[in-house]
Amino acid sequence: MMNLVNLAVNGTLMRGLELNGNLQAVAAEFLYEAETEPMYRLWSIGDRHPAMLRVKQGGRAIAVEVWAVPFEGLGKILLQEPSGLAIGKVLLHTGEEVLGVLAEAYLCEEQREITEFGGWRAYCQTILTA
Repeated sequence: MMNLVNLAVNGTLMRGLELNGNLQAVAAEFLYEAETEPMYRLWSIGDRHPAMLRVKQGGRAIAVEVWAVPFEGLGKILLQEPSGLAIGKVLLHTGEEVLGVLAEAYLCEEQREITEFGGWRAYCQTILTA
Protein backbone atom coordinates (compact mmCIF):
# COMPACT_ATOMS: atom_id res chain seq x y z
CA MET A 1 0.00 0.00 0.00
CA MET A 2 1.34 3.39 -1.03
CA ASN A 3 1.49 6.26 1.50
CA LEU A 4 -0.31 9.30 0.13
CA VAL A 5 -0.42 12.92 1.23
CA ASN A 6 -2.98 15.51 0.13
CA LEU A 7 -1.39 18.48 -1.65
CA ALA A 8 -3.19 21.73 -2.54
CA VAL A 9 -1.88 23.35 -5.72
CA ASN A 10 -2.82 26.84 -6.91
CA GLY A 11 -0.98 27.35 -10.19
CA THR A 12 0.80 25.61 -13.03
CA LEU A 13 0.55 22.18 -11.34
CA MET A 14 -3.24 22.25 -11.86
CA ARG A 15 -4.95 20.05 -14.44
CA GLY A 16 -4.20 21.05 -18.02
CA LEU A 17 -1.50 23.56 -17.11
CA GLU A 18 2.23 23.66 -17.80
CA LEU A 19 3.64 21.68 -14.86
CA ASN A 20 0.75 19.24 -14.30
CA GLY A 21 2.92 16.52 -15.85
CA ASN A 22 5.10 16.73 -12.71
CA LEU A 23 2.15 15.45 -10.65
CA GLN A 24 1.26 12.82 -13.21
CA ALA A 25 4.89 11.60 -13.37
CA VAL A 26 4.75 10.58 -9.68
CA ALA A 27 1.29 8.94 -10.08
CA ALA A 28 -0.55 11.65 -8.16
CA GLU A 29 -4.34 11.50 -8.36
CA PHE A 30 -6.66 14.51 -8.64
CA LEU A 31 -9.12 14.51 -5.75
CA TYR A 32 -11.20 17.70 -5.90
CA GLU A 33 -11.35 21.44 -6.48
CA ALA A 34 -11.51 23.60 -3.36
CA GLU A 35 -10.98 27.07 -1.98
CA THR A 36 -8.75 28.16 0.84
CA GLU A 37 -9.97 29.97 3.91
CA PRO A 38 -9.98 33.73 3.15
CA MET A 39 -6.49 34.28 4.54
CA TYR A 40 -4.31 34.20 1.44
CA ARG A 41 -3.11 36.67 -1.18
CA LEU A 42 -1.89 35.82 -4.67
CA TRP A 43 0.72 37.37 -6.99
CA SER A 44 1.62 36.76 -10.62
CA ILE A 45 5.33 36.10 -10.97
CA GLY A 46 6.07 37.53 -14.39
CA ASP A 47 2.82 35.96 -15.70
CA ARG A 48 4.63 32.59 -15.60
CA HIS A 49 3.20 31.21 -12.34
CA PRO A 50 1.42 32.40 -9.20
CA ALA A 51 2.74 32.83 -5.68
CA MET A 52 0.37 32.43 -2.73
CA LEU A 53 1.07 33.84 0.74
CA ARG A 54 -0.87 33.45 3.97
CA VAL A 55 -1.60 36.84 5.55
CA LYS A 56 -3.01 38.10 8.84
CA GLN A 57 -5.39 40.54 7.15
CA GLY A 58 -6.60 41.46 3.68
CA GLY A 59 -6.74 37.89 2.40
CA ARG A 60 -9.43 36.09 0.48
CA ALA A 61 -10.31 32.58 -0.62
CA ILE A 62 -8.08 31.27 -3.43
CA ALA A 63 -9.06 28.46 -5.82
CA VAL A 64 -6.93 25.32 -5.46
CA GLU A 65 -6.91 21.69 -6.56
CA VAL A 66 -6.23 18.95 -4.05
CA TRP A 67 -4.21 15.97 -5.23
CA ALA A 68 -3.28 12.70 -3.51
CA VAL A 69 0.49 12.50 -3.95
CA PRO A 70 2.64 9.46 -3.14
CA PHE A 71 4.81 10.54 -0.22
CA GLU A 72 7.94 9.50 -2.12
CA GLY A 73 7.02 11.85 -5.01
CA LEU A 74 6.54 14.98 -2.91
CA GLY A 75 10.24 15.91 -2.89
CA LYS A 76 10.53 15.36 -6.63
CA ILE A 77 7.60 17.71 -7.25
CA LEU A 78 9.02 20.39 -4.96
CA LEU A 79 12.45 20.24 -6.59
CA GLN A 80 10.82 20.92 -9.98
CA GLU A 81 8.87 23.95 -8.72
CA PRO A 82 10.11 27.43 -9.63
CA SER A 83 12.56 29.02 -7.20
CA GLY A 84 10.89 30.76 -4.26
CA LEU A 85 8.04 28.26 -3.93
CA ALA A 86 7.87 25.85 -1.01
CA ILE A 87 5.62 23.32 0.68
CA GLY A 88 3.70 24.57 3.71
CA LYS A 89 0.33 24.06 5.36
CA VAL A 90 -2.79 25.44 3.66
CA LEU A 91 -6.15 25.83 5.38
CA LEU A 92 -9.10 24.93 3.15
CA HIS A 93 -12.57 26.46 3.43
CA THR A 94 -13.77 23.14 4.88
CA GLY A 95 -11.44 23.62 7.86
CA GLU A 96 -9.15 20.83 6.63
CA GLU A 97 -5.43 21.62 6.74
CA VAL A 98 -3.36 20.08 3.96
CA LEU A 99 0.10 20.53 2.54
CA GLY A 100 0.22 23.09 -0.23
CA VAL A 101 2.46 25.15 -2.47
CA LEU A 102 3.22 28.52 -0.90
CA ALA A 103 5.60 31.36 -1.75
CA GLU A 104 8.48 32.85 0.13
CA ALA A 105 7.66 36.53 0.70
CA TYR A 106 10.63 37.88 -1.29
CA LEU A 107 9.24 36.30 -4.45
CA CYS A 108 6.20 38.61 -4.41
CA GLU A 109 8.16 41.86 -4.14
CA GLU A 110 7.59 44.13 -7.14
CA GLN A 111 5.22 41.61 -8.74
CA ARG A 112 1.57 42.12 -9.71
CA GLU A 113 -0.88 41.21 -6.99
CA ILE A 114 -3.78 39.20 -8.44
CA THR A 115 -5.69 38.30 -5.26
CA GLU A 116 -8.83 40.02 -6.61
CA PHE A 117 -9.16 37.31 -9.30
CA GLY A 118 -9.48 34.56 -6.70
CA GLY A 119 -7.15 32.16 -8.48
CA TRP A 120 -4.57 31.57 -11.18
CA ARG A 121 -7.02 30.20 -13.79
CA ALA A 122 -9.31 33.23 -13.43
CA TYR A 123 -6.34 35.59 -13.77
CA CYS A 124 -4.99 33.74 -16.83
CA GLN A 125 -8.38 33.95 -18.53
CA THR A 126 -8.37 37.75 -18.16
CA ILE A 127 -4.86 38.20 -19.58
CA LEU A 128 -5.61 35.86 -22.50
CA THR A 129 -8.74 37.82 -23.42
CA ALA A 130 -7.20 41.26 -22.84
